[in-house]
Amino acid sequence: MNKQIVHDALILTAFTLVLGLILGLVYGITKEPIDAANEQTRQDAFRTVFEDADSFQKVEYDKDAADKMVADAGYSDTIDDVEEAIGADGSVLGYVITVTAKDGSQGSITFSVGIQNDGTVNGYSITDIGETPGLGMKAEEEEFYSQFQGKQVSEFTVVKQTPASDSEIESITGSTITSKAMANGCNAAIYYFQNELQGGGQS
Repeated sequence: MNKQIVHDALILTAFTLVLGLILGLVYGITKEPIDAANEQTRQDAFRTVFEDADSFQKVEYDKDAADKMVADAGYSDTIDDVEEAIGADGSVLGYVITVTAKDGSQGSITFSVGIQNDGTVNGYSITDIGETPGLGMKAEEEEFYSQFQGKQVSEFTVVKQTPASDSEIESITGSTITSKAMANGCNAAIYYFQNELQGGGQS
């Protein structure tokens, strides 16, 4: 009986080792193309919100301090990445700030926000979203996201009627939570830009 138990245990161990080896090989094979696809998605988002940029250069920043800064300002978002938008002549045209809004109706939403040196918001480009089709997913549609483009404001507010000023964003019908998550994420990016980047606050 003991021999049978040992035999079965050895078989199970061997099976586990072989399975682990196969999974490791699969991960090794797929990791590089997945990373490449993710990077391409990021670059596409950058170019969407900063069409005039020739390239983008990562800015080194203190993520913990950045997240605390926007949290202290009342935003439940994180600053995930900061990039300089570089013109063809090598000048810095502005910044692309990638944020994750934690207050979407179905979970977190990650998107990049383009902001010119003078504080004008070029708009946003979503890289990860899982909102409800036909409702929150409309945040990806031009009718909604175009409201954020070309606006020089200190913050956006969501309203249910026709906007009366550049700072007001008309909510997606039936999806106020997603609308506010997008506005707040943009506000977090604007706040970080104004306090850390505008006027050369960061190198």
